[in-house]
Amino acid sequence: TLSLQEDPTLERHFKGHKDAVTCADFNSKHKQLASGSADKTLMIWNLNPKARAFRFFGHKDVITGVQFSPAGDLVVSASQDKTVRLWTPSIKGESMVFKAHTATVRSVSFSHDGQRLVTASDDKSVKVWSVHRQRFVYSLNQHTNWVRCARFSPDGRLIASCGDDRTVRLWDTSTKQCINCFTEYGGSATFVDFNTSGTCIASSGADNTLKIWDIRTNKLLQHYQVHSAGINCFSFHPSGNYMISGSSDSTVKILDLLEGRLIYTLHGHKGPVLSVAFSRGGDFFASGGCDAQVLMWKTNFDSFDYREVLSRHSQRVSPDPSPHLTDIYPRGPHLHSAQSGLLHSPSPLSFKAINGHANNLPARRIASTSLNPNEDCHSSGQGSTSGSQSRQMGGRRGEEQGMTYPLEMRSDLPMNFSSTLERIVQQLDVLTQTVSVLEERLTLTEDKLKECLFNQNTHSSL
Repeated sequence: TLSLQEDPTLERHFKGHKDAVTCADFNSKHKQLASGSADKTLMIWNLNPKARAFRFFGHKDVITGVQFSPAGDLVVSASQDKTVRLWTPSIKGESMVFKAHTATVRSVSFSHDGQRLVTASDDKSVKVWSVHRQRFVYSLNQHTNWVRCARFSPDGRLIASCGDDRTVRLWDTSTKQCINCFTEYGGSATFVDFNTSGTCIASSGADNTLKIWDIRTNKLLQHYQVHSAGINCFSFHPSGNYMISGSSDSTVKILDLLEGRLIYTLHGHKGPVLSVAFSRGGDFFASGGCDAQVLMWKTNFDSFDYREVLSRHSQRVSPDPSPHLTDIYPRGPHLHSAQSGLLHSPSPLSFKAINGHANNLPARRIASTSLNPNEDCHSSGQGSTSGSQSRQMGGRRGEEQGMTYPLEMRSDLPMNFSSTLERIVQQLDVLTQTVSVLEERLTLTEDKLKECLFNQNTHSSL
């Protein structure tokens, strides 16, 4: 794994919103950062310190979601006014209005090819829209309460959604069917997203938890309980190795997913943190909160050039091909026990869920970065870091209890023999799943044949 290099630092401090900052996103092509607010305005901040910011008016209520298109030439926003707006991020601030939801729209997101939008709403539906035709295409309707968030998979074949019915659902975009449902939440599921390779989904909850699932095997890979209040949002680093999360406990936390532990806690906001987002290259991340601040941080702890890696589709970034729909099984609701025990997976991430201490693990420093409210933070490079303390993991119960740690091989067998056995077991798992899917398809075919015969007999009798 990459070594920890430096602590993250506060790079810029954007002031302009008059109420809570609910959402933020970086433009991948131009040096811009968009933020939406409860003050009903959309701000587009230029990362060049000398360039002016744009403020866009149009929504009649709180803006709940914002995202730039992959090409960077459009920005989309969602609002409590039941509409979605597609903006051209220029000085004119022109926008197209999309109307189809009958209640607050909670989130909006582009597909990775920029052709479609997916929205989630309090009308209990997930809707898909055509960007080019600028119209509603279809709706997904199995949630039984408000839907908080919806996202496309990197290949566009799946949609993940979550909401106040305490479920996370996976949808097949070709059949428009719900193909899986994760139901292990003590409260609302607040946010969901796919990792870079599309093999895993992460979801956060009002019950302070953050979970990562392998969608090919339905196994819970990681389960974090590092926040002391509900988690409102999170963002995967483009490498897939790190994640940032924002919580109502006023902190931003950074997780090392390869080592399965918390590495930084950032205290930059006064009040709940409502939005966090990594830049497309991973070199910066932004956070927004109830204090009306937008903070931009320099990542530092991972200075590897992921733009180059992503362009080459490096195996490190995308260790597995995108999952085929036939790999996702079972299709019905699937209850997962919190006592997961050892969780094996074909992906490089295999973890053991542990509630309690991990005294056998090596010490790893956890930095607590604080922002001095009296400091002038308008110019670049004036972040303040309160330093990092090295602690033995398990020393602080509050933050690290219930963490997920890497699976350790405790076997007297040679490593190559163990890995061969593990690969054989994984292949058997895949074969079992394939047989199950084939059985399910045969059952469906049999049912359709019976239905055809019944209809034929009915017509004959008439």
